[in-house]
Amino acid sequence: MLNEPTQSRSLSEPLIFNSLLGAFDVGGVDQSSIEWKPFRDGIEISWIYTTVGDGPSAAFLRYQPGAKLQRHQHAGYEHILILSGSQIDDYGEHFAGTLLVHPPGTSHGIRSEAGCIVLAIWEKPVVFETAE
Repeated sequence: MLNEPTQSRSLSEPLIFNSLLGAFDVGGVDQSSIEWKPFRDGIEISWIYTTVGDGPSAAFLRYQPGAKLQRHQHAGYEHILILSGSQIDDYGEHFAGTLLVHPPGTSHGIRSEAGCIVLAIWEKPVVFETAE
């Protein structure tokens, strides 16, 4: 299952992110204000919110150039919005501005040749199919 954050971050009020597209490009958001934590080799995560158990969660993921995320299966819907750079999966290469919706039961592996930042929203935690 997707690594859970060390501390649950639930929402009691709405979060609003203005102008995300292009915000992570050069000259955009000051990324030093974002708390990035190690997630996988070459990938960092900044949790937006989480819920207890198998509930929904959302995070920003930052892939370094050449980073790969092993194949995983979606137990619930996964929404990925590419904010900068590009990533490649079983369905092709996806660039900034692309929204990917993976329904339950689908799977894919991901890599980013040039690096990227994405917004990921999970209905349920993903299940990794192979060991890291």
